[in-house]
This record gives sequence, structure tokens and C-alpha cells, in this order.
Amino acid sequence: MQFAVVSLFPELVAQVAEHGVVGRAVERGIVSLALQNPRDYADDVHRTVDDRPYGGGPGMVMKYEPAAKAIDAAREHVAEDSPVVCLSPAGRVFDQSVALRLAKLPGLILLAGRYEGVDERLIKSHVDEELSLGDFVLSGGEIAAMAVIDAVTRLLPGVLGDAESAIQDSFMDGLLDCPHYTRPESISGQDVPAVLLSGDHAEIARWRYKQALGRSYLRRPDLVSKLNLDRQQQTLLDEFLKESGT
Repeated sequence: MQFAVVSLFPELVAQVAEHGVVGRAVERGIVSLALQNPRDYADDVHRTVDDRPYGGGPGMVMKYEPAAKAIDAAREHVAEDSPVVCLSPAGRVFDQSVALRLAKLPGLILLAGRYEGVDERLIKSHVDEELSLGDFVLSGGEIAAMAVIDAVTRLLPGVLGDAESAIQDSFMDGLLDCPHYTRPESISGQDVPAVLLSGDHAEIARWRYKQALGRSYLRRPDLVSKLNLDRQQQTLLDEFLKESGT
């Protein structure tokens, strides 16, 4: 997977390729990361990449020309026809289904917006899709770009030590993940659920799914409402609610 990021702070984005899952994927040659700074394509001595918005108002807007040239340069580092995604509050929310779709691509160019936003003409001429991390405002798109890179990378074959890790991640089946426990068996009067010590893999799987359903119902009911629960799922949810006294 070839990633290219267009950012005014490339040194910030570079960190994602130096640590953890993404860092190991880069070392193994599964992922590559190229960085392009629009300032390198500004045509004035001050390397200006922003200007006041037409119509007035606070803040500045990223200029068309430097960003467009940086995107064009980024195309040299990714497969042909790799889409350009702008990280913007105006985009659709980035979720696991989007990550799964993007993980099937050979390459991806990510544009990290800054200031009040990007000149709309650049969005119309150079951007294929806009994505947002959620209904909140960041100072720029770099953190969002790093989140996309991390989420997509962990879905690529050979990246995780255990392929089952990705399959069992939160949201892979539309639900939050179940609770997890490790040693010691008892801490401050809190014990590991007995079923996890039973060795009965079928019962453990049933318990984990029941917990995922229940946790999602309590914390993210919107996720459960999308599932159209079948009889077995409803039975598990009813059991969870009864056992938890909810």
C-alpha cells in the first residue's frame, strides 16, 4: 500500500511511519509513505500557502496553486488512479467500513487541510472524496491523516502478527469489542469471568459476542439499531441485560 500525504507539517505525519504497527509495516515493505509540502511549490520568496477568504471573515484559506502542485507531485509516489482524499470536517465520517474499502486500494493520497479550509476549487478539481474523524474540530488534517493510515494499514495482509486480531477488532462486525482480561486472575477483589477460564471455546465465543452486543447497546445504541437483530442475537442481548441488571 502506497500512501502519500500533502501537508504543511510533514514532519508531524512522518511520525506515524516510525512507530508501532505502521512502523513495522514500513520496515517490511508492506507500506510506503511519501510526504509533500505545499510550501515547496509556492512561487514567492515567503513560500506563501494561504490567503484571506473572499467575502471577508476570520482566518485564512489554503491557496489552490501550491496545494495542487503538491498533489500532482504526490501522484509520482502512488499507483496510477490512486484517489485523493481530503481530511475535512465537511466529509463523511471515517469508519471501519471506509477503512476496509480503502485497504483494497493500491495507493492513497491524503490532503491535510489547515486554517479555515482549502480553496473549494481545489476540492472540485483534485479531490475524489472528503473524510472526517467526527463532529469536532482539529487544528489541521494531519492527525486525521495519521488515523486513516493506521486504521487502513492494520487491515493489510501480513501486517498484524495474528490475522485474527484485525478480524476481532471493534466495529468489524458492526459492534464495539468485548471486554478483555489478562493475568493476574484476581485484582482488588475483581475476578476474571469464570467462562474465560473454562477452556470451553464455544462458550467463550458466545460470552464475548454477548458482551459486545450488550456493551454496544448501552454505549452505542446506534450501532445495534443498524443490525436488525435476529432471534439468537436478541436472546444474547436479553441475557446480557438481565445479568447486568440493566
